[in-house]
Amino acid sequence: MFHLRNLHRIKHVSSQMTKRHYTPQKEKPLLTLFTKNPCPLCDEAKEALAPYMDRFVLEQVDITLPENKAWYDRYKYDIPVFHLNGQFLMMHRVNIKKLETYFSKLEQENAST
Repeated sequence: MFHLRNLHRIKHVSSQMTKRHYTPQKEKPLLTLFTKNPCPLCDEAKEALAPYMDRFVLEQVDITLPENKAWYDRYKYDIPVFHLNGQFLMMHRVNIKKLETYFSKLEQENAST
């Protein structure tokens, strides 16, 4: 007969195996876009980023949502605004040269670790 305590053991063993055999991959940097709807400049910025989408994860934050009031107060006149891994990167337009510089730096750091 199957008992719940056996299920606990199966889960425990399974999680140990997963942890033991899991090799984390280098994570892609997180590029956060502070935006609202509509935002034609944000749409242009996303188009400019399209060729680089394989080098980062894009997170979009709608500053008009109630839970993002602090971001609205900070960026309401400046969107699009971009943060890379939680740090301010650029605003108003995509600066490809700056973006390339930061991506190259992060990729070199990941290659050396």
